[in-house]
Order: sequence, then C-alpha cells, then structure tokens
Amino acid sequence: MKLNYFKPECFLIIMTIILGIPVFAQDEADKKGWQSLFNGRDIKDWIVKINHHEAGENYGNTFRVEDSVIKVRYDQYDTFNEQFGHLYFQQPFSYYHLIFEYRFTGIWRKDAPGYTLKNSGVMFHSQSPATMPREQNWPISVEFQLLAGLGNGAPRPTGNMCSPGTDVVFEGKIDERHCINSSSKTYEGDQWVRGEIIVLGDSLITHIINGDTVLRYSKPQIGGGVVDNYDPAIKQDGKMLKEGFIALQSEGQEIDFRNIKILNLEGIFKK
Repeated sequence: MKLNYFKPECFLIIMTIILGIPVFAQDEADKKGWQSLFNGRDIKDWIVKINHHEAGENYGNTFRVEDSVIKVRYDQYDTFNEQFGHLYFQQPFSYYHLIFEYRFTGIWRKDAPGYTLKNSGVMFHSQSPATMPREQNWPISVEFQLLAGLGNGAPRPTGNMCSPGTDVVFEGKIDERHCINSSSKTYEGDQWVRGEIIVLGDSLITHIINGDTVLRYSKPQIGGGVVDNYDPAIKQDGKMLKEGFIALQSEGQEIDFRNIKILNLEGIFKK
C-alpha cells in the first residue's frame, strides 16, 4: 500500500503502527502551529558557510532574496573553485516536520564538478557552521538530496539520502553507500517541487516528495567519509545524531527555495 504522508490520517497510521505513538500526537503538534523559517524578505535568521571562507561570509552574494524566494546564484564568482556553500537556519532542531519548495533554474557553473548539474540539497542534523574550519568542504550532516532530470529520458529520482560524514541504518543495517536513491519519479525542467522531511531525533526519518513517501531510514550517526578538513573533535564516529542544524545547499547549480516551514514535534513524539 502506498501511503500519502501529506494526508494527516496516513501520517497518524504510520506513527501509530511503527512507533506506537498515540493517534492524537499529530493533532497536538498541529495545535502548536507551523513556524516559517524564511520571512520572505531577508536571510537575517540564517548563517552562511562557504568552503574557503569563514562562517558568516556570503561570498559573491551566493544566497540572496528576491521576490520572496531564496536564490542561489554564482554570477559574482570568477571561478567556482569548489566553493560549496550552505545556508543554515540559526537554531538546531531534533524532532520536527520540515516542508519546503524548490526549483532548479537552467544555469549551472561549468567549472563545478560534473555531478552537481541539476543537483542540490537540504542538509539536516548538521553540525553548527561555527564548528567548521575555513577549508571544510561539507558539513557533517545528513542530506535530503535534490535532483532533476537531465532531459535524456533516464530516471533521476529526487529526495534521495546522502551522508557526508554520517551513516544511517537502511533496511535493517548500516548502509555504507554515500547516497541511497528514493522511489520518487523524475522531475524535469524548472517546476516547483515540494519536499518534506519528518525527523524523529536519532530514530526514524522519512522523505516525502509532492505528498508521496519516497524513502525511510533510521539511526543517523556520525561516520563514513566524503567530508574533508573537519575538526577531528567534531567527527566522533558512532555518535548518534539526535539533533542538528538545517541548511540549504549551493554546489554549482542555481536553485530557488521558498515556503520553508517547520512543525516542531519536540515533547510530543520524543519519549
């Protein structure tokens, strides 16, 4: 049976069956209300960290706001030079339901790595940008990877899981792959797509694309590779990730984000 998490009754069924959570829990969370992480005007509530730069430096005006949209742009770059960047909301979260919309534009930095074409992401359970050295390329985090079709008819699902400096349990065991594909369809062009992440601390994590559940895994923890030039004191392999920061990614492909909202489930689903 394919459940649609966008429907509250389906969310309650899953939470009740898998976690043994009372059916009134989501109703209680909804009463607390959704919080907009993006005010539509500026990114004063967010912190920029770009590789080769200090936290807080928005090199090349990479992250900017226009028409109530956060836009990732590279028109002020001379060269890309692996200046992978992330825009972090100012506070960490642990148990929550995050909703956002994204769309890719047609412009990609041809001097960025080839895999970044129509590729971006939303990081969560991330380390604080304040703990990242100037030359650290990626945050230790879990990534809700965003992809679009390349116009060649080949499938390219979105809402995948990637694991810079982390591991997750998938289908009952730690999966050593850096990325695990979701079951989503391929989205072509510059259409707006709705992504959702339901994060329950260091237990269950669910990815949703346009209302369809596309991936589920559990037990996020520090481990694995990919991340370079990190502070060894931060990368404590095997440490469970109970909370962390949410960040929007820049890695060479222009992308827009809007309608970023969170429902804090702390104290409702947390036992």
